[in-house]
Amino acid sequence: MSPAIHQQRQRMTHFLDIHNTDTADLRAILDHANAMKTARAGRPKGTPDDEQPLAGHMVALIFEKPSTRTRVSFDVGVRQMGGQSMVLSGAELQLGHGETIADTARVLSRYVDLIMIRTFEEAVLHELAEFASVPVINGLTDDSHPCQIMADVMTFEEHRGPIKGKKVVWSGDGNNVFASFAHAAKQFEFDLTFTGPEVLDPAQVLDGLYTIERNPEKAVEGADLIVTDTWISMHEAQSARERRHNLLRPYQVNADLMSHAKGDALFMHCLPAHREEEATSEVMDGPHSVIFDEAENRLHAQKAIMRWCLGE
Repeated sequence: MSPAIHQQRQRMTHFLDIHNTDTADLRAILDHANAMKTARAGRPKGTPDDEQPLAGHMVALIFEKPSTRTRVSFDVGVRQMGGQSMVLSGAELQLGHGETIADTARVLSRYVDLIMIRTFEEAVLHELAEFASVPVINGLTDDSHPCQIMADVMTFEEHRGPIKGKKVVWSGDGNNVFASFAHAAKQFEFDLTFTGPEVLDPAQVLDGLYTIERNPEKAVEGADLIVTDTWISMHEAQSARERRHNLLRPYQVNADLMSHAKGDALFMHCLPAHREEEATSEVMDGPHSVIFDEAENRLHAQKAIMRWCLGE
C-alpha cells in the first residue's frame, strides 16, 4: 500500500460502530440531528431541506438483509439533503461472491461519494471500509446496529433530557442491538442492565459495559428506559423459534413489568415487532411507548451521520 493511499484511509470518516466514534463527535451528530428535525417541523416529507449538504453527491445503499426503516429513512434522508441514492440488493451485486469485497469497495468508490451497507458478517463491513476511498456507514450487521442506537439516544433525550446517569434495562436476547446499546452506555455514560436467560447472554465480549440481573422485575426497578427486540432474528432458523419463545417468555415487556419501573419510564423497540410476544400491544401503544418517535428519529439521526461522514 502506498503512503498516500494509507494516509487517505487513515483520515477516512467512517461510521462503523459507536465505540469507535469519539463522544464529542457522537454529541455533535445528535445536536445536528435535532437541529435538522426542528427545521423540518410541519413540512411535507418530500420538501427539500433549506440546506442541501448532499447536493451533487451520490450515495450507494446496499442491502444484503431485508429492511423497512433503514432503507426508507436513508433513501428519504439523502433526497431531503439534495443528494441522489442508488439502492442495491445483495442479489444485484457480486459482493463476496464473484468479486472480492475489496474490489467491490474500490469500484464503488469510483462511482459514489458514500456507502451505507446492511449486511450479515461484521467482517464484510470492515473489509469494505478498509478498501473504500469514500466513507462507509454501518446500517446493521449481525454484531451491531449503531444507527438505531443513535436514534434511541436522541429519542430518550427528546422526552427526558440527558441520558447520562440514567438506568436503561434491556429485556430479552443479547443480540446485535443490545451490543450497540452496551457501546453507547460507555460513550454516553448511562447505566445498562441486561435481563434475559443465560443461554442468550451477549455473545460478544462487552466486559464492564453492563450488569446482569436474571429476575426481570428486579432488573427494571428504578429504570428510566426499558428496551426489547424481537425474539426471533431475521437470520434465525425456524427450528429455533419454539425454543426461543420458551426461554424468553418470562422476559416479555408487559404492563406488569412496566409497573416495577419508574412511573415515567419510557419503552422502546427498534421494530419490526411481534406483538404479544416480546412486548404486548398494551405497552407498545400505551403512554410509556415512544416506538414511533424512535422510528422517525432514524431519519434525522442518519441524516446527521451522513453529513458528518462527508464533512458537510
